[in-house]
Amino acid sequence: MEQITIRDIARKCGVGVSTVSRALNNHPDISPETKEMILKVMSEYNYVPNNSARNLKRSDAKAIAVLVKGMDNMFFNTMISILQEKARKKKYSCIIERVEEKASEVDAAIEVVKEKRLRGIVFLGGNFEHPREKMEQIPVPYVVTTVGIREKEAFPCASVSVDDYKESYKMVDYLCSCGHRRIAILAACEDDISIGRLRLEAYRKVLEDRGIPYDPALVRHMSRQENYSFGTGYQLTRQLLEDGVEFTALYTTSDTLAIGACRALRETGKRVPEDISVAGFDGIDVGAYYIPSITTIRQPVEAMATESARKLFAMIDGKEEPSAKVFDGELVIRESTGPLLQNDNVESLKRRIYRWKREFRTF
Repeated sequence: MEQITIRDIARKCGVGVSTVSRALNNHPDISPETKEMILKVMSEYNYVPNNSARNLKRSDAKAIAVLVKGMDNMFFNTMISILQEKARKKKYSCIIERVEEKASEVDAAIEVVKEKRLRGIVFLGGNFEHPREKMEQIPVPYVVTTVGIREKEAFPCASVSVDDYKESYKMVDYLCSCGHRRIAILAACEDDISIGRLRLEAYRKVLEDRGIPYDPALVRHMSRQENYSFGTGYQLTRQLLEDGVEFTALYTTSDTLAIGACRALRETGKRVPEDISVAGFDGIDVGAYYIPSITTIRQPVEAMATESARKLFAMIDGKEEPSAKVFDGELVIRESTGPLLQNDNVESLKRRIYRWKREFRTF
């Protein structure tokens, strides 16, 4: 028999999609008769495998899942740990599921709900401009974390994020204030429609506002097979250097990319920040201890993870409707960025060093 959707179940039962969702989640605000009818129709049409259907009827099933798209992104590590701890305190089990880069996180969510006993889901990373009909097929409460949801473009749902456009603008504007005009960027794949697109749009807007011509040669996109990793940052920066592109600053859209970029620059004899300033995004711990320490936009990871857990459990308990929470990021200026040294300033500095050496007979 053909697999049907939650909307099909609702239509056959003569109820709304939200009512079917409440039946799946054992909410107290649904009559036993309605719940029994919905579960019966689900069983008849094999919407949920028999073993999972029996589990759905058990009131003691307490589990949530964290679906992660981009397991190599170190930014998620702390967040996952906090979510696991919050679940433990609520006496819930927490299942970590990896979603492949090319896969649909919504399809993965629908499948994992069928296979496991879930009350809710937290999504980390991914793209959430899916059709409304697709989003409505997720039969449990969920929170989209680290990806901002623009209500005019997507199905409204619970989300926790920073404003990636605003925070990216802040970083690029800071680099411009240091005197840099040739600013390269390591960006997401060209067809990205999520945070990567927002961070690139902000980059272009700063250049426009500052009267700096946009140069496509300064933009390096990762491929669909690549992700926000040290290796990707290294390879994309090597491409820039091998192509002979001239730039004085490099904005990488994650700290992991920034660290990889610094390695590539050092191998080719470039000094950071004396020759090229490097800036990242996220605020991962390793960025503070790398040499040079990485200038970044720090996302409030603990606050974001805590709010994600709070929202999810509030929705599971029927105490809150889906809503968006946007946190402010923080521009953290460290060793990897500095002011652009103009040629005349460099020559002046050389002359002063020469005079000092003659005066103190150091050569």
